[in-house]
Amino acid sequence: MSSRKSDDKTAVQADYTGRVLPLVTQFPWVLRVTEHKDKPVPVLVVKERVRVWSGGQDGASATYHYVLKERGLIYGQPLRRILPVVREILVKVCDASGIPLELHRYLGNGRIWFRGNLPLDPEAGEKLALIFKLQERVSDMDRVELIAWRVERFTREEAAYWLTRATQFGEGPNRWALAGMRIMLGGQPGDKGIQSMLQQLRR
Repeated sequence: MSSRKSDDKTAVQADYTGRVLPLVTQFPWVLRVTEHKDKPVPVLVVKERVRVWSGGQDGASATYHYVLKERGLIYGQPLRRILPVVREILVKVCDASGIPLELHRYLGNGRIWFRGNLPLDPEAGEKLALIFKLQERVSDMDRVELIAWRVERFTREEAAYWLTRATQFGEGPNRWALAGMRIMLGGQPGDKGIQSMLQQLRR
């Protein structure tokens, strides 16, 4: 059994090096699976590739380059609870030819051995960023899971809209938007409807 698992890991790593890794610099979002010494392992960090301008005052001499900007992270118990949702989102990420990248293989249901960067399309990046933001400050894991499943059901347009509302209107409005969405998507703590809705959404 251990030999079989080792072979599977080797094959997945080879596919990552040959097919997935070259796309990391081309896709607009990245999911980094990493470790932070002050947090349980692994830590998942979602980052967006944004354009940064530099140079002179006039447009002619200005140049730009792209940098990865962190949009959210998750680890520990919340990550364990919503891992099936994260995997469901990753299943749908494809290359330019429409061939699935099978990114869910790097986040197994057991121990997550993979460390590195995974390329994300806009829909996956926006959904994960929104989920990671919304789960902050929520101690009820049922609500965390419910929020994640409901965001997973969003269209790309819905995810982009709500992520914008939660991140681009200043500290106060962003905080209010997140607080409102937590209630809208996850109900109030102790609400009896949370369990029944979870049963309907789980896959």
